[in-house]
Formats: sequence, C-alpha cells, structure tokens
Amino acid sequence: MKDNKKSILVFGGADFQLSLIKECLDMSLYTVVIDPNPNAIAQQYANAFEVVDGKDFEGTCKVVEKYKIDAIVTAATDKPLVMMAQIAKKYNFKFFSEETAKLCTDKFLMKQKFAELELPFAKGNIIKTANDKINFPIVIKPTDNSGSRGVIFCKNKNELENIFKESIQYTRKPYLLAEEFIDGKEYSIESLHFNGKSKIIQITEKTVSSLPYFVELGHVQPAVLDKEVYKKLEALLGKVTKAFGFENCGSHNEVKIKDGKITFIEISPRLGGDFISSKLVKASTGINMEKALLQIALGEKPNLSNSKDSVSGIFFFCFEPGIISKINDVKQILNIPEVIDYSFNLKIGDKISEITSSIDRYGYFILKTDNRDNLFDLKENILNQIKVNTDKI
Repeated sequence: MKDNKKSILVFGGADFQLSLIKECLDMSLYTVVIDPNPNAIAQQYANAFEVVDGKDFEGTCKVVEKYKIDAIVTAATDKPLVMMAQIAKKYNFKFFSEETAKLCTDKFLMKQKFAELELPFAKGNIIKTANDKINFPIVIKPTDNSGSRGVIFCKNKNELENIFKESIQYTRKPYLLAEEFIDGKEYSIESLHFNGKSKIIQITEKTVSSLPYFVELGHVQPAVLDKEVYKKLEALLGKVTKAFGFENCGSHNEVKIKDGKITFIEISPRLGGDFISSKLVKASTGINMEKALLQIALGEKPNLSNSKDSVSGIFFFCFEPGIISKINDVKQILNIPEVIDYSFNLKIGDKISEITSSIDRYGYFILKTDNRDNLFDLKENILNQIKVNTDKI
C-alpha cells in the first residue's frame, strides 16, 4: 500500500541501480521499479516491480498513473533517458528536456554540439563500411552504447575490417563512429545540477585496460589536478552543461587531460556507474549523491555538506585467460578494515576470457583510506593475495 508516502519511479532494476533503490526506501518513498528483465534483482527490494520494455511509452504511462508517481529517477545508465524525458514532459516531473537526452545518448550528435560550442573535444565522423576514408590511428565505437562495448583502437587499414565487424555488433545503427585518438590520462567529473546551478562534487581518476580496448579497470577519488587545470575544467564544464541543458540531474562527464590540455570525450546527465557516484563519492566526501539526486527529483534542496576528506578507489580483478584450476580464499580481504565492499564472481572450472567491455569484468574491491599512498599500497597487497590459477584453453 502506498498510504501517504510520496512515490518514485526508478528506471532500471539491475546491480548499478540497486543502491539508488535502497536509498529510496531509506527515505520512506514508495518505490516502484520498471525493467524489461523479469528477473531483475530490484524486484526483491522494491515496493512494486513492473516488467516494461525500455521503449514502451504507453506501458510506462500506465505505471505512472497506476501508482500515482510523484517523481522519476535513474542512475548509471543512459538507455532510459529519452523515455524519461518524454514521461517528464507529459507529467511535469523535474527532469531535463528530450533534446538534452537525445544529444547525450547519440555520440555523433554530441560531437556536433561540441563543435557548435567551439569546445575542445575528440573529433569524429560516421562510417558505414570498413572501406570509408579514415585517418589512422582511430577509435571505433558505437554511437549509442556505453560500458566500453565495441570501443576499439585501430592502428591501420589492415585492422579495420575485423574491428568494424566486432564493433557493429554492439549497436542497432547501420554505422559506427570513427573518433580521433586522444592521448592523455582519463578523468570523470561527478556533478549535480539544480535551480540553474551546477556543482562539481568530485573528480575521478581512471585506469583503463591496455589497447586495443578501453575497459575501465580502476577509479580513484579525488583526482590529483593542478589548481589552474581544475579552474579551467570547472569553467569548461559550466559552459558545456548549460549549453546541453543539464538541469534536475546528476552528471558523469569524461575528459582526457595531458600537459594541462583538456579534451571532452563524452558527457552524460546521469550519475556514474561502477559505483563511482553511489559508493566512491560517499566514501571520499561524505556526500550522498543518490540521496541528493532524489531530493532534486522531489523538488527539495539537496544536502551537499561535505563531512569527509578521504581517498577512495574501486579496482576490478583482471586475471590471465584460461580455465580456472585453483582459487584461494578471496573473502580474506574483508578482514582488511579499509575494504568497504567487494564482489568476486568466479569459481573453479569457469572460463576467463579477455576483458573487452565492462560486462566482461568478474569482480572488484572498494577501498577507503586516509591518503593515496595507503590506497595504492593496499591495492597491490590485495592483488598479490588473490591467487587464481588458470590452465590454458
């Protein structure tokens, strides 16, 4: 029964939305979750769960009306953003526009907007076949996917045909994006946008896999940046989020920085995945971004008081490909006080394949420490403790 509780509709019921759903419940919101997967983990927690296809506008409207929804929200996924913007417009929910959603879920449209704004960005063009004219080296990627799916570095023409075939599997479009390769260290900026204001909450330093893939294998907060670079980044971010129409949302914006030069790669008006917004930000700053996002969605002033000054990081396991023949006791890492969470999804007999996208990763651990040196020392100690033996296939 809803009783007199405010009701909120969460789009998505997978692992990366789970902490947001739990936050809704902690705030005593009547929590309704929709997901196309009838076995989504959220159904174990939500007050109500409905199976709705991601493109089913009328079906989503029925859920809104059935439960007298007061606000809508999601986290760590781009897929429902256009639908959510359409629903928000119809029911006058606090959200951003459909134009904003479309610009940020199509990487080519996003680049056209970057160019219009004369911002520094990774330039790119649409290619429909492996025979299209391209300047190498290049990054091939779908225009409409996330999680590094189908994102592949291509050195020359000889590699392009096979890379095109691999990448095109990750899109519904008949084309791909050929994006210039930008050298530099990767960062993401975690922000909130409300009442016409934008506030950077934290900046994340990233570690990615070796080429040709770009899978994120680690995130550390806070990133170490020169003050001048931070000021420049803050100014650029304010300009881009205003022009793209970020309002009533969080954002996860990715850049590369080298020798003080900032280049935008992608931006998105939603909270970051990989537990960046849900766990790392809370551990490093004390700010609960998910609760703040819910407060924004409900028309309330978000609580952004900073009560911590710590260092946090998430690190994903990466082992040699093969068939697992032996695993030591992974749970032992829970005896380390600085470990605040972990997941390990392998057992003897499992096949370990090369990690080519985020969905291939099979476990992680999250640390919270008082300084960066301790964080990285602990990381190395833990990775040395976890022993997984594999037999070649």
